[in-house]
Amino acid sequence: MKVLMVGPIEKAGGVSTHTKELTKALRKLGVEVEVYNISPGREYLAIISNLIKLYKRTWGLSIKSLTAAKNFNIVHIQSSGPLGGFIPAIVGTFWSQILGLNFIVTFHYRSDKAFINKYRRIFQIVIKNSRIFFVVSDKQIKNLRDVIDVHLITHRVKLVFNGFDNELFRPISKTYCREILNLPYNKKIVVTIGNLLPVKGHEYLIEAMKKIVKARNDVMLIIVGDGPLRKDLENQIKKLGLENYVKLVGAKPHNKIPLWMNAADLFVLPSLSEGNPTVMFEALGVGLPFVGTAVGGVPEIITSEDYGLLCPPKDPECLAEKILIALDKEWNREKIRKYAEQFTWENIARETLKIYRQVLDNETQ
Repeated sequence: MKVLMVGPIEKAGGVSTHTKELTKALRKLGVEVEVYNISPGREYLAIISNLIKLYKRTWGLSIKSLTAAKNFNIVHIQSSGPLGGFIPAIVGTFWSQILGLNFIVTFHYRSDKAFINKYRRIFQIVIKNSRIFFVVSDKQIKNLRDVIDVHLITHRVKLVFNGFDNELFRPISKTYCREILNLPYNKKIVVTIGNLLPVKGHEYLIEAMKKIVKARNDVMLIIVGDGPLRKDLENQIKKLGLENYVKLVGAKPHNKIPLWMNAADLFVLPSLSEGNPTVMFEALGVGLPFVGTAVGGVPEIITSEDYGLLCPPKDPECLAEKILIALDKEWNREKIRKYAEQFTWENIARETLKIYRQVLDNETQ
């Protein structure tokens, strides 16, 4: 089986991680996978206004050439959204009709009803022209079912969760990690990891820290990641007088993230919306308890207070309360780690491969 995997592999973030890790796991299962990198941006928007440019100036022609030359059995596009990230899937549906491709999409972006309604026709076109339309949370399926043709949803849309690399994300000595990272041994460390974007909700977590340090002064928040909000967050930290309690350490290589997680006592994800965040599975994989917002597919994974505690989005009071509870709680970290084992990339790849085979079997019938 030969698969062309199309995704934003050079970008930071969960979709990039998903693309690279799923590719690696599929290869271990014997699938021939070739990766084609995309970086959604303004150049894709030209496709909508002028389809002629598709032949001359976009990656579409390259996809055509690659597909014709390599004779892939399946083309699988990882789509991140919002609209810019959806454009590759639209282009893919175009070529799937011309070339008769077995075209599959994984849609990672949030799929609340307002978003689906706004882009209803695009969803219908892409789902109708895909062999399979993967989503990463059951909530996405429920919201799609309320807006899109139920027959399409039943026969085309499949749920496959995100995952984590259990060889990389495994328990490591907290003392060792803090020594390597030059972090204090006498602090309760809370870590959050993600791009510094409004949707990630960092401002609400920093606001929560103002309340937390009034209750106990031994807590340190470490924010791993970079992005356009860095200066705003630095100003917020300074304004609230939290310079000794909140540290922005910048983006870190993916293979170094386990050190930051294992150095921590608690992982927090204050996002305003999510699909099903890869970083959540990675935190659970090292046995780290989770506090986060009940958005997207997060409540489908944090199903018990044995694994974590949840809050509504944009609620610093609740975040502060849950973080303080979590820091005082005795967690069974081995139970958390064992729970996460079902979400290894190997297992996710096996589920994906099973559906690939079903697609190819249906093609021959």
